[in-house]
Amino acid sequence: MTLARATLYGILDLGYIAVSQTADFARKMIAGGVDVVQLRAKKLSSEEFAQIAMELVPLFQAADIPFILNDHPELVESTGASGAHVGQDDLSVAEARQLAGPGAIIGKSTHSVAQAIAGAAEADYIGFGPLFATPTKPDYTPVGLDDIRTIHESTETPIFCIGGIKLDNLPTVLSAGARRVVIVSGLLQAPDVVTYCRAVRQLLPEL
Repeated sequence: MTLARATLYGILDLGYIAVSQTADFARKMIAGGVDVVQLRAKKLSSEEFAQIAMELVPLFQAADIPFILNDHPELVESTGASGAHVGQDDLSVAEARQLAGPGAIIGKSTHSVAQAIAGAAEADYIGFGPLFATPTKPDYTPVGLDDIRTIHESTETPIFCIGGIKLDNLPTVLSAGARRVVIVSGLLQAPDVVTYCRAVRQLLPEL
């Protein structure tokens, strides 16, 4: 799967699931048709994070799904991950690329039109949000839906909308101009992850 065709981005967020559940959720995401997966674990040491990543890499490699590390570009080469994702307050994209090594995918979080346009010029993809209030990012003010179409018209870089997106509000997000989405809590807390992913995919466009 290439980023150009990816529409559904899932995050294995250890704020929602236990370390012991990561492989099981990874398999469910793969079965459900997620196109890109990120590992996010804010409270783990680099060593603990790397260990989990190395256990997951073979699953995503076998499924041909890009596997992205949150905040740890320095671990991309050693773990075999596909790339890394950095926030506005983290390393620059250029610094992340240098640490991650040649060929690594680098994504950037953005929270305004200006940040999105700047990020799209240097990153392989950007996350734009949070669209709605979300417990994953409680300190961020929701950016809403008004700027989605503007940003999409300004760049060809893949834009993944993020923040409070769930199956029930996905049609509204897509109507506002979104083409790709990141779903975190809605997916991880679904009674049936595979069915949830497939239902989301039914609504997303084919790129």
